[in-house]
Amino acid sequence: MGARGVHGEQLAQVADPARRPRAAAGTLAVLYPDIGEPYRKVFTEILEGIEEQAQTRVHGYPVAASADPAELQATLKNNGCRVVIALGRQGLKTASGLDLPLGMVVGGVSSVPEADKLNGISLTPDPGLLFSHLKGLLPGVRRVIVVYNPHTNEPLIKLAREAARAQGLELQTLEATDLAGAVRRYETALAGADGRRDALWLPPDPLTVDEAVIVPMVLRESWNRNIAIFSSSILHVRKGALFALYPNNFELGRDLATLALARLNGDPARRGVAPLRAVRTALNTRSASHMGLNISASQQHSFDAIFPEP
Repeated sequence: MGARGVHGEQLAQVADPARRPRAAAGTLAVLYPDIGEPYRKVFTEILEGIEEQAQTRVHGYPVAASADPAELQATLKNNGCRVVIALGRQGLKTASGLDLPLGMVVGGVSSVPEADKLNGISLTPDPGLLFSHLKGLLPGVRRVIVVYNPHTNEPLIKLAREAARAQGLELQTLEATDLAGAVRRYETALAGADGRRDALWLPPDPLTVDEAVIVPMVLRESWNRNIAIFSSSILHVRKGALFALYPNNFELGRDLATLALARLNGDPARRGVAPLRAVRTALNTRSASHMGLNISASQQHSFDAIFPEP
C-alpha cells in the first residue's frame, strides 16, 4: 500500500502505551479512507474516541482505493489485530474483502447495504432524538412530513414511524424515486401544511434532499409559510433550517470501540447498524425568531453551533 497506506498507522497509535497495555485477546485495527482535509479530520476525531475508550493498542490504517488486500491482511495478522473497525465507504469496502477472525464493526457511513447483516453505528441521527428536540423547541407540533426515497431510506423511515408513535406524533411519509417526483411531493406537502402544527424533516438522502434543487426551494417555501424545517445536516441550519443533529465524532468513536471490545471479549455480535445517538446540536436563531420562538441566551448555550454566527 506504500507510504500512504499501512505506514499511515501512526495517526491512530495510543498516546500512552504504558497506560493502555495490549489486550490478551488481540488488538483493534481501524481502517479509514485515505483522504485529505477537511474530511480527514472527521476520521481523526473518531479515531481519538476509539483510542480513549479502548484502553488498549489501536492500529490505524488509512486505505486508498488502490490498497493491496493481501498486504493489509498480512499486516493485520502480524500486528495481532483480530477485530476491525471499518470507517467510511472505503474502509468498509476494504474490510469486506479481508479474512477477519472476529469480524468487523462498521461506522462513519450514512447508509449501509444489507445493514441487518452487519454490526455498527451509522452517521444518521436517531429519529427519536430528532423528534424529541423538535418537541422541545415546538411543543405544539403534531405532524412531521418527510419526503424519502424508499430504495435507500426505508429502514430509516421504519425507525422513524416507531419513534413518532412513541412521542405522539403523526409521521406523513411521501415517497419519491426521482427528482421531479420529489419536487412535486414537496410542493403538495408545503401547500397543505400548517406551521402551527406541522414540521418538515429533511432526511439524509441525495435524491429527495438534493442540495441544488430541493433544499433552496424547500427553505424558501417554508420561510414564506412559517413551517419549521429540521435536518441531520449542519449545513442546512447554516442555510436556514431551524435545527439539526449532527455527529459528535469523538463520542461516536467511543461507542464504536465499545462494540469492538465486546467482540474481543467474546460477546455475541449484535446484528444491525444502529442509528447515531452520539450527536451535537445546531440552531438557526434567525429562523427561530421568524417563527416567533424566543430562544433565551441560556437555551442557546445548550446548542453546540449557532447560526447566523455571532
